[in-house]
Amino acid sequence: MARPNQNMLRFGVAFAHWDPFRDLMALQERLDTLAGERTAGWAPPVDLFETADHYQMIAEVPGLTRDQIRVHVQNGILTIEGERTVACLPCEQHHRVERGHGWFSRSFQLHEPIDSDSVDADLHDGILTIKLLKRAQETRRIPVR
Repeated sequence: MARPNQNMLRFGVAFAHWDPFRDLMALQERLDTLAGERTAGWAPPVDLFETADHYQMIAEVPGLTRDQIRVHVQNGILTIEGERTVACLPCEQHHRVERGHGWFSRSFQLHEPIDSDSVDADLHDGILTIKLLKRAQETRRIPVR
């Protein structure tokens, strides 16, 4: 039999949806707090592709504006950060808040050096696309003595 969740215990009704992963997520939040890390409120899904001459990352960030997103590359690590705020409606009590909100940070190790001057980021219809050109590899002939 399913365990009643907090809403069922609090209100005495069985309309609430039981989430079997809730306890696991709560444990993760406690562990992150103990480790001194701030847990992200949500994380946008990301696809990362590589071709012979560039990397391309596509992230779903619906509802965010250009001013709410930061992209940077340092020491071969691409990082995207941002924050989605909750739309505050005039009400006394929220009964359900399911849409992801809060601060996020995602970092990705790039395996080849990139040309940081050529990084291009574009936000269109809630899709963030970042293109990072790989740095041209110079071949240097080494004389044999």
